[in-house]
Amino acid sequence: MRIAVTGSSGLIGTALVRSLRADKHEVVRLVRRPSRAGDEVEWDPHRQYVDVGGLVGCEAVVHLAGAGIGDRRWNDAYRKELRDSRVLGTAAIADAVTSLDVPPRVLVSGSAVGYYGDTGDRAVDEGAPPGDGFLPRMCVEWEEAAAPAEEAGIRTVFARSGLVVARKGGAWGRMFPLFKAGLGGRLGNGRQYWSFIALHDEIAALRHLLDTESLSGPVNLTAPEPVTNGEVTAAMGRVLHRPTVFTVPTPALRIALGEMSVEILTGQRALPARLLESGFSFAFPSIDEAIRAANSSPSGV
Repeated sequence: MRIAVTGSSGLIGTALVRSLRADKHEVVRLVRRPSRAGDEVEWDPHRQYVDVGGLVGCEAVVHLAGAGIGDRRWNDAYRKELRDSRVLGTAAIADAVTSLDVPPRVLVSGSAVGYYGDTGDRAVDEGAPPGDGFLPRMCVEWEEAAAPAEEAGIRTVFARSGLVVARKGGAWGRMFPLFKAGLGGRLGNGRQYWSFIALHDEIAALRHLLDTESLSGPVNLTAPEPVTNGEVTAAMGRVLHRPTVFTVPTPALRIALGEMSVEILTGQRALPARLLESGFSFAFPSIDEAIRAANSSPSGV
């Protein structure tokens, strides 16, 4: 297939493009500058501009672009950047694909399990309502921005991803050096759930969404066994053979991270119900397996 990908330079996008090209798919990458290569298409999510001509012939679009949740301390300006990069970007992609004479068969649009807010010990699947707070509100708007594609009859899937386990890149990429140095530890009381997924399984799941005609709407991309932050800490220590005696107290996290600390100290116990029902099989379903796979990957991801 000819497949367009936004966010192709990020952790997930880079791995997805590599996987698709290894199987001889033609990939065009949307870039936020004038295109400099035959496989690039210019777009600007904030101006809601897409060089639509570059999407001609695409049978699928995977939209992963968005500012990093943990890249900066949150303030009003960065909250706006987080929201606009997702909502405006998704609206631009949805409008672009619907304007084509022959639109793609499927749009896989990124989302996150942050949609559910803080679920405590309560397990949730795709039928659960959105939670309260900034991230759930943003996720709702993020998904709603793809409405034009859905209304045009394009099969639209929302990939609600959990925390992706990788040695380099993303939140886990920041954790590996600390734990390898013996400085890793529990965050707050450690009882908050972290719905994780190995990078290998994330890519396999995205490709499953592309290929599975029966799937549309929200699909949780999380391993079937969500664990608490305390269990993650213990697993990192087991796999890396390092002590995990440190604890970062809640007040210290609040001082260091500001409002973003709320997201670190709460979590979602999200289950991949629709993914499993559709026949997807996880290669690394447990936290130990996911960490071990990331740690042994030659590329670090």
